Amino acid sequence: MDSSPRRRGGAQLHPGAWWLWALALGTAATRTTNPLLLALLISVSAYVVATRRPDTPWSRSYGAFVKLALAVILIRLVFATVLGSPIPGTHTLLTLPELPLPAWAQGIRLGGEVTAEALTFALYDGLRLAALLICVGAANALANPSRLLKSLPGALYEMGVAVVVALTFAPNLIADVQRLRAARRLRGRPDKGIRGLLQVGLPVLEGALERSVALAAAMDARGYGRTAQVPPGVRRTTAALTLGGLLGVCAGTYGLLTAEGAAYGLPVLLAGLAAALAGLKLGGRRSLRTRYRPDRWDVRAWLVVASGVAVAALLALAAARDPAALHPGVVPLVAPALPLWPAAAVLLGLVPAFVAPDPKELS
Repeated sequence: MDSSPRRRGGAQLHPGAWWLWALALGTAATRTTNPLLLALLISVSAYVVATRRPDTPWSRSYGAFVKLALAVILIRLVFATVLGSPIPGTHTLLTLPELPLPAWAQGIRLGGEVTAEALTFALYDGLRLAALLICVGAANALANPSRLLKSLPGALYEMGVAVVVALTFAPNLIADVQRLRAARRLRGRPDKGIRGLLQVGLPVLEGALERSVALAAAMDARGYGRTAQVPPGVRRTTAALTLGGLLGVCAGTYGLLTAEGAAYGLPVLLAGLAAALAGLKLGGRRSLRTRYRPDRWDVRAWLVVASGVAVAALLALAAARDPAALHPGVVPLVAPALPLWPAAAVLLGLVPAFVAPDPKELS
């Protein structure tokens, strides 16, 4: 009877694969402002979430990320309307009363003309950030945070616990709010507006406090925080490798992002990653924890990660070769066109919908 749960656990996709896939799609979203490509990226992530999302509390947080993305677009448009935009335009939509500002506030405008070019530029910019947020929401909905914590290196275990607690707090908070609002509706009490929010907020905070106390008690009972004794030389070597590796990663990333440092960026980045991984490996000696049924990184995990990396790499290549297609201009104002081979590259992100295990079959 023990073999069936073991097979089901082994059939699940590694949570790190979901995060790498989603971050790769988010990286691809930062390489373009074409609204058609961004909408295609959002549709790809939404389809994968719809087909491979498990029925768990954290999986319901995807809708909250979508609402947050819509709020980001709205705020970006409001700022462009009220504070103006550096984008020149000839198509005036409306003219707001303009407030005079002192001389030290040059470059800032309150009110004035609102042009179609400025709003279009703000829409493109806000949609890019919205696509990035939705990709992160897809990772939150697909990856099990507790299994992700179990897969972290020993040196990152304490930091991973803090991150996982933070990531699981928001989905549980949303689930508590939905449950309490449904209970109030069944009792015929208001669940909307300021009054409903105030009456729902206190039980939600009480539930969060109870979960925090229970979590602290469970961590204390399981010996959280125990460390093994390691020689001082190993500790110093670990600190030097980790710090030097992180500095190398920062320097290499900066080199890749600038035209002057393209020659040394990749070697420095790879050297920094190697040093940081070696430091994490040595730092794991201080951790006394063991892994029960560790998640395996199988072929399906490689396919999922490879699909996301392919999307990011191909869009980065397209942005370098044909920047006009991935960054449509707004002056003059023209309708964006969908470039064919970048769009085909985005569709590679649908691979997890076909290779990842179906959560209904695992339950």
